Amino acid sequence: MFKKFILGLLALLVVVLVVGMLLPSDYEVTRSTSISASPAQVHAHVGDLNAWPAWSPWTEDDPTIQVTVGDPSTGVGAHQSWSGESGSGELTFSRCSVEEGVRWDMTFDDQFESVGEITYEAQGEGTLVTWHMTGDNGSNPVAGYFAMMMDSMVGPMFELGLSKLKTAVEGG
Repeated sequence: MFKKFILGLLALLVVVLVVGMLLPSDYEVTRSTSISASPAQVHAHVGDLNAWPAWSPWTEDDPTIQVTVGDPSTGVGAHQSWSGESGSGELTFSRCSVEEGVRWDMTFDDQFESVGEITYEAQGEGTLVTWHMTGDNGSNPVAGYFAMMMDSMVGPMFELGLSKLKTAVEGG
């Protein structure tokens, strides 16, 4: 009986690992909000890494995070790194303009790489602000399962960050 149980458990483990290897390991997370301000007003908060603490959601999730912002803090090449109980990472702006928004390359825990961006689209009296991230978790058997959960794990953080950005930009 015990031998059948162990064999069944091993068979289940093999199935989970094989399915994990067949799942796509890439992911995409996108959230948007409308802000009653011009793209230039939004960019003043997004395009300068020194302004990020006012709206970034990550320190609410991990208050131990310590952020170091490089010099310069804005424009292509602007850089920040962080570390805390939840991990460490760094990002570098690869695009930074009022017209197109901000794009960055990010590494988390020296193993996960992603590309993030916040774009602005003028809409009447306001701006549609979209936070978007793509990445690939690699080829290990757990990567596909982790990729499937990225939207539900990161999406709420993007929503919180966009809500805080809206408040910061609109002056509330």
